[in-house]
Amino acid sequence: MPTVVLLDCSLSMARPVVTDGSEDFTRRGLATKGLSLFFHHLQTNCRLEFSSLLAFSSHCQLVAPFTRDYSILQEGLNSVEEYDKTCLEEGLVGVSRAVVEEWGVNTPCQVILVTDGCPGVGQGSLRQSLLSLAHCKDDRRFPLPFPFPSHLHVLCIASWQELQAMDVLGGFEKLVEINRGGGLLLAVEGQLSLKNVNSMVSKLVELAYSPFQATLSCGHMTCDVQLCPRPEPFVCDHELDPEPRSISSALEVVGFLEIADVSSPPVLSRHLVLPLAPSREHEEGGGTGPDDGTDEDGSLAVTAGKTPSFCVLLHGSLKVEGMVALAQVGRSWYGMLFSQADSKKKSNLMLSLFEPGSEPLPWLHAVPQLGPVSDHKENPYGVDDSQSPFPVPPPSKRSYAQILPVWIKPSGLQVRILQT
Repeated sequence: MPTVVLLDCSLSMARPVVTDGSEDFTRRGLATKGLSLFFHHLQTNCRLEFSSLLAFSSHCQLVAPFTRDYSILQEGLNSVEEYDKTCLEEGLVGVSRAVVEEWGVNTPCQVILVTDGCPGVGQGSLRQSLLSLAHCKDDRRFPLPFPFPSHLHVLCIASWQELQAMDVLGGFEKLVEINRGGGLLLAVEGQLSLKNVNSMVSKLVELAYSPFQATLSCGHMTCDVQLCPRPEPFVCDHELDPEPRSISSALEVVGFLEIADVSSPPVLSRHLVLPLAPSREHEEGGGTGPDDGTDEDGSLAVTAGKTPSFCVLLHGSLKVEGMVALAQVGRSWYGMLFSQADSKKKSNLMLSLFEPGSEPLPWLHAVPQLGPVSDHKENPYGVDDSQSPFPVPPPSKRSYAQILPVWIKPSGLQVRILQT
């Protein structure tokens, strides 16, 4: 899930912070330190996700476009200049424009608003926007809710007492409510300091960016894994009384298919699958013995590297054989495990979630009715594996066709149509 950071760079963010420490900070400096910690977490745990940085005051500026290179985000964070007054509405319009141009209106995103809590004055301020929300014209519509699925998180570089004194808590809560996608409103606990700001950022990471832990199994082989980013609950729009559905913590491999059989299927989301290291209690036989404290911290990591992992075995097998694994992730809900190359020498095990139902891919029919090749009298793939039992495109393609024809931007689809 892409992340957009919207940083307030108005003059109010340049106010100094009175602390007991020897180092002096401004609110902007505390925000920069906190976002550096946040970007470090994304680089470590969500390295396949894209992030962008925008700065706003009376106008909005795209500091860093969507990228996986967090050094670009860090450089942009340090290069943002201070401007004039706070105009929150202008910043929200900039976020909407940046996401729609890059991802369209169907990709869910995380939007993080970092501000000092000052509502601004005049047109475009928080109070003025909320007061005139019901009277906006069609050509001057309020930018919330965003035209794409999103979570709006508000990080205030201020204490709860300051926000109450400025009477802005209700306004920020209203923003999250208007967006209708859920979100968090966080402020600094206690005195405004670097330590407390980092604690606030860590709380955001824990609540909104924590990986999903599950058990991956195939027959008698199991492995504890984590999914990053965390899968979002799915709501089916065409049901009469839709209810959010979440995937199970037990992921079971039910079969294997050739990559050509699934081609480029429609998926809800993609997730990185990482094996979890065994806990110290598990290594010590369930933790029944006393802990004498003589083990070094790195001993567990060394042991985990020598322990056979089903996740690593599955990843290597899928990569070598050129196949995908069908996995059941819930009641009548399936996904696909496959190896994706991140570079020439590095690849990752990925999980793509299909839409819930027994027939997520029409050309495969019902997944529970699929069987092994050995059940057939003749090999449905032919003697030389040049055929396919499913109505998929032939292996021969046009010279200008891509391997996986997926278009994110309208321009790519237009070029493809002109080539046909």
